[in-house]
Amino acid sequence: MSQPQTSVLVIDTSPARAAIIEEGLRAEGYERVQLVTDVERLAARIEVIAPDVIVMDLGNPKRDMLESMLQVTRAVKKPVAMFVDRSDRQSMEQAIEAGVSAYVVDGFRQDRIKSIMEMAISRFNAFSRMERELEQAKSALADRVVIDKAKHLLMKSRGLSEDAAYKILRKTAMDQNRRVVEVAESLLMSAALLGGDEP
Repeated sequence: MSQPQTSVLVIDTSPARAAIIEEGLRAEGYERVQLVTDVERLAARIEVIAPDVIVMDLGNPKRDMLESMLQVTRAVKKPVAMFVDRSDRQSMEQAIEAGVSAYVVDGFRQDRIKSIMEMAISRFNAFSRMERELEQAKSALADRVVIDKAKHLLMKSRGLSEDAAYKILRKTAMDQNRRVVEVAESLLMSAALLGGDEP
């Protein structure tokens, strides 16, 4: 079955091995395949090529080669399927920490490439979703802190209840077509400029 929408970048310093991987991918329906066998300025080249998925076959990499490829993985934020001939626990843990979506020991085999590609994309998407949710949670918490400070400033300066202070912030936000946190930030900034004590 064709996978015409998925562009794949194959990174392998061995042109012969890269050609075998390309042939295997095309046989599985991946039509948009590009090869890179020179790893100089790799992160910049990946940015220009902008693939959907990256396949790296490192064979039996030396420690510095593996570390170099893991640095690229950290930088590019793409699904990465990495093939190695053999590995140890430390290398595997480093690969996972660097964001490698599928770390496959025992080299490239065509009969499993489709499932590995699907797994790499699925894991990358799941991890990206978790990262987004974490960032949203952090942002919501930071917003809550700002709003709470602004409420306490209003409560202190106007002798209001917490509920009344929040209603003022919310009404001002609605009147100005702004978010409550933006109104809260403006209030805190004004108080700071006027020399008021920050709550």
